[in-house]
Amino acid sequence: MKPIKVGLLGIGTVGGGTFAVLLRNQEEIARRAGCAITMAMVADKDVDKARAIAGDRVVVTADAYEIVNHPDIDIVVELIGGTGIAKELILKAIANGKHVVTANKALLANHGNEIFAAAQKKDVMVAFEAAVGGGIPIIKALREGLSANRIEWIAAIINGTSNYILTEMRDKGVSFDAALEEAQRLGYAEADPTFDIEGIDAAHKLSIMAAIGFGIPMQFSAVYTEGISKLTREDIRYAEELGYRIKLLAISKRKAQGIELRVHPTLIPERRLIANVEGVMNAVLVMGDAVGQTMYYGAGAGAEPTASAVVADLVDVARMLTADPEHRVPHLAFQPDQLSNTPILPMGQVESAYYLRLRVFDKPGVLADITRILADLGISIEAMVQKEPREGEDWVNLIMLTHLTLEQHVSDAIVKIEALPVVADKVTRIRLEEFN
Repeated sequence: MKPIKVGLLGIGTVGGGTFAVLLRNQEEIARRAGCAITMAMVADKDVDKARAIAGDRVVVTADAYEIVNHPDIDIVVELIGGTGIAKELILKAIANGKHVVTANKALLANHGNEIFAAAQKKDVMVAFEAAVGGGIPIIKALREGLSANRIEWIAAIINGTSNYILTEMRDKGVSFDAALEEAQRLGYAEADPTFDIEGIDAAHKLSIMAAIGFGIPMQFSAVYTEGISKLTREDIRYAEELGYRIKLLAISKRKAQGIELRVHPTLIPERRLIANVEGVMNAVLVMGDAVGQTMYYGAGAGAEPTASAVVADLVDVARMLTADPEHRVPHLAFQPDQLSNTPILPMGQVESAYYLRLRVFDKPGVLADITRILADLGISIEAMVQKEPREGEDWVNLIMLTHLTLEQHVSDAIVKIEALPVVADKVTRIRLEEFN
């Protein structure tokens, strides 16, 4: 089989890692793929930087369209990022009959349905293992390794920045702002960390995993998203005292009424493996009806961990080049005409357990007023702790853990509780998942 020629769009951190891994392991890669995979062209606005990395082994250009239009390029690797020019380049490459490998989760979450439809029409492949979980092969696991299963739910820590911040807050007792500042100093967080700390990055990745796990179209706009920026040291400490850890989780569950898609801080029992994923590491927990729970753990970002997934996609595409399009693994695991229109549940219909922290005045009858409101809405309490008042203060923290109940019932209860004259502040609500 003739060598496969690759054109690389963007040679930044991941692009540089991809170039290095492909060059370093070229013999091993050829043995696995059944042919040589060679980097033939690189496009980057910073041509001098690209030449410094690639040397004289490849053609370097500032014009990405030169690669997607080049007749000798078999596979285009898109590592530019964003949803603007990257989308145009990918669609042009597909129109030219070229296969595509991308790590662009934002693009796929927002425009994946259009991109996969275009690829199917042209009988080309779009591979995207690196878009979720960095070096963790979770896309392949969901799409192929677990294909015998009816996936029941997916729960994942898939943003290393937020996980690092929560780890620092728990281990060192520092504030959110201090932990974020340290994450930025170490290069784990961007100067503008909004996508990470507000859960948007995790929501992009969840929409991709849910599409593959449940056979539904990409539906990023339907993901309920709540970040970690409002979490306090107080709640992390109280959760720890109760035997839980707080993680930013991306959760998708199959329910009788529809599919849950949600990203938010979550209490997890400290004995669960996923509760012990620390620092910038990622983990994905998947429940299948046949296999039970499986967990996938590893580096969710970084040059070579992500490059590992990019190059694995190149090998997969090379292996499948001679296969009839009808016999290739579908982009979203299910045959394109078999995708389901199962509705996405609004957050109010999601069922969960809850951690509620109330700041109340230390007076007789307070607890009775609060529990009456909860009882009227069918919310039962599993555990309750009242903290001692601090010196000079006339209010106390009251922490409640509820049994499973509807989100809408909890929202209604919070409105009524906050209206009580004995409640001194807004109620803190954090969802709780046992993963039994």
